[in-house]
Amino acid sequence: MFKNSLVVLLLLASFSCKKQDNTVIKPGRATWNTGYFQEALIRKGLEELGYKVKAPKDLQNPIFYKSVALGDVDYWANGWFPNHNSQTPKDFSEKAQTVGYVVKAGGLQGYLVSKSAVEKYNIKSLEDFKRAEVKKAFDQNGDGKADLTACPPGWGCEKVISHHMKVYGLDGHINANKASYEAGMASALGRHSEGKPIFFYTWAPNWTIFKLKPGQDVMWINVPEIKPTEGQMPGKDRMQVSGIKGAVSNPIKLGFVVSDIQVVANKSFLSKNPKVKKFMELFNLPLQDINEQNTKMNEGEKSKEDIQKHVMSWIKKNQSTWSSWIESAKAI
Repeated sequence: MFKNSLVVLLLLASFSCKKQDNTVIKPGRATWNTGYFQEALIRKGLEELGYKVKAPKDLQNPIFYKSVALGDVDYWANGWFPNHNSQTPKDFSEKAQTVGYVVKAGGLQGYLVSKSAVEKYNIKSLEDFKRAEVKKAFDQNGDGKADLTACPPGWGCEKVISHHMKVYGLDGHINANKASYEAGMASALGRHSEGKPIFFYTWAPNWTIFKLKPGQDVMWINVPEIKPTEGQMPGKDRMQVSGIKGAVSNPIKLGFVVSDIQVVANKSFLSKNPKVKKFMELFNLPLQDINEQNTKMNEGEKSKEDIQKHVMSWIKKNQSTWSSWIESAKAI
């Protein structure tokens, strides 16, 4: 009798372990390719923990947040908070949560100016572009206005930049060029290599601030004062931030909400897979590493095979850290 019960218990335990080992994970992924690297790294980590992980499903932000709350996907590595707060459904916090920090305060946006020009003209904020000598230095077409590489129509940043031009009275002083961003930045890189001043908007993680390094080539500058759009109001307190490398002041008023980049996952999924949760809590990336990988993609290394090569290269360079994450997660 005891022997038979023991056999049953062993069979049940074996079935339970097998069931956990066969868990199939369904990741989501953002539609912007600057977020592909962290997703691929986390997927690799989960595979090393013994899970089968499906190819990621590319989703627009609001659709992902609905899907993860419903359990149609299990997680993604592309949450930007508080920027994404307004895109989550009402019951989101009941069914999903953020886990750890991929990059704390890594989601930056703002305006950058050539470091040499900042020093020559004592540029501290957008307000300085009302000065005649500054406008002249950045005027590329002779219309008397400084030229800014801005965002194309339809991008969220385009609306914020237009707001800035209006509320700070800059429409008569700055041309916010809304053509192709890649073409605009290619032109800016060319001007920089010729020793000419440049003025552009960007975000991080991004290849732009790997090619043009803040503090070395360019400097983040202030907006004159914090005047948020309606959509920025929930994150108003995070529009001024300290400790940003290459900023003209500390703290700096960026004019955009600074976000934490975080994993977002379904709560039920996490409770059933504590090893996954532990790995996600530990996982983090230096912003510089993401910028470096994004630069490789911008230069043509953007296939699935290329991204996998980037993943394996990063793990090799950070093997002790990576192994500690895997071992800590396995110990749960």
